[in-house]
Amino acid sequence: MKIQIALAVLCSTLVCAAAEKYEPTWESLDARPIPQWFADAKFGIFIHWGPYSVPAWAPVGTYSEWYQYWLQNKTCSGNSHPKPTAVSDYHARVYGEDFSYYRFGEMFKAQDFDPAAWAELFAQSGARYILLTSKHHDGFCLWPNQHANKAFGRPWNSMDAGPKRDLVGELKAAVEKTPVKFGLYYSLFEWYNPLWKDAAQRGRFVDEHFWPQVKELVTRYQPAVLWADGDWMVDDTVWKSRELLAWLYNESPVKDTIVVNDRWGKNCRLKHGGYPTTEFQSGPSFDKPWEEGRGMGFSFGYNRNEDVQDYNTPQVLIFVLADVVSHGGNLALDIGPDGTGKIPPIMQERLLQIGQWLKVNGEAIYGTRKWKTPVQWSAGRQMDGEEYKKLMKLPYVGGNFILKQTVNPEPGMAVKEVFFTTKGDAVYAIVPKLPEGKLLLKGVVPESKAHVSLLGTNKTFRWEKTKDGMKITLPPLLAKDVPCEHAWVFKLTGVK
Repeated sequence: MKIQIALAVLCSTLVCAAAEKYEPTWESLDARPIPQWFADAKFGIFIHWGPYSVPAWAPVGTYSEWYQYWLQNKTCSGNSHPKPTAVSDYHARVYGEDFSYYRFGEMFKAQDFDPAAWAELFAQSGARYILLTSKHHDGFCLWPNQHANKAFGRPWNSMDAGPKRDLVGELKAAVEKTPVKFGLYYSLFEWYNPLWKDAAQRGRFVDEHFWPQVKELVTRYQPAVLWADGDWMVDDTVWKSRELLAWLYNESPVKDTIVVNDRWGKNCRLKHGGYPTTEFQSGPSFDKPWEEGRGMGFSFGYNRNEDVQDYNTPQVLIFVLADVVSHGGNLALDIGPDGTGKIPPIMQERLLQIGQWLKVNGEAIYGTRKWKTPVQWSAGRQMDGEEYKKLMKLPYVGGNFILKQTVNPEPGMAVKEVFFTTKGDAVYAIVPKLPEGKLLLKGVVPESKAHVSLLGTNKTFRWEKTKDGMKITLPPLLAKDVPCEHAWVFKLTGVK
């Protein structure tokens, strides 16, 4: 009888869950739980790819995927404080003043695009999901969409223009043969779509262009993530975002599994939608799963003007990952393939280096949550990313800032000595500098049967309880005893 009652309750619960209907209000939509796989994933790969990948040029410290906007508006901004006409001057010199950006659609051939090789690289990197730009702000679609052709009066999708291929569909098919989840980025607005440019026609843009595109994209490819962008121009009421999300959660083929972000109108970011997103920031934290997005250099799209010194080292990227995860977030690290579909070797190398580190230390990353203290600071003055941006007069916090917060501080500045994560009955202490002799973990209270080990080895360590926390004794380690590079993880059990 008890079993029958339990089954009845379970069935009732499942029916109620299946019957959950979300109303087009933020109160209702924001109450939808973020699927757990996303909170567990921790590491994803952004992919910015399109016609802008053909010129693939911007001043260092600038977004190259904004090439069309920099070109046509004769403006430019970024960490290098570039000359406003830097891109338009370059374009005139290389292509000619009358060379239209739209010609890059035919030049974007993607002839070297190998979706299986891409998918294998993503799997080897340790990423748990990807986000492909199905359409950026120039309106070019990486899938066969006729609304794009109609809007721009020319072939403006990857099936009818240069590649003559369904790039979204091919990559989805390849990625789904791996453990990596397939997600899509989509820009709500388009810089130079005639309906968008005419403010009086924006209702038509939403009804006749934006909504049909999104519904086609979701229905055809059924992504695990739909990552909206281009939200900053108008409120969500213009986009009818609440109504769209209600359709997505109630009627779409991915209604029970889809994950969305927070960029659905200029009044939404960090407030409404799905998970909060930050971009080239340092130190944020939220009370629910969130995501930091950044490039390996300063651009999301491939920028041929960036040299090796402009790319973050594997040490920097691993520190950034540990920092973000310790604060409960995911890192979406961007790559920018070139116009042929080739992922630059340095980007491939960085992904593989992260993957090697995760093979040893993934236990401290995947499926973890924030501990009571995300990071342990040393003595000194703490500086966060926002203060650093103001001090240096920069729009973005570059990856190298994490070095100033860890192993290469300015005089008198505090450093992050330890990044903490937790899972089950374990606490993980990720240290950016392998200590010598003793490691004091402040606020960690060991019980009598506490146990300390180093991930990637079979070594255990002696410890003692102190008034400040837990002190671990570290005998000298030989090179062969060190399991990885750049950051090391002590696993603690039996602690509070």
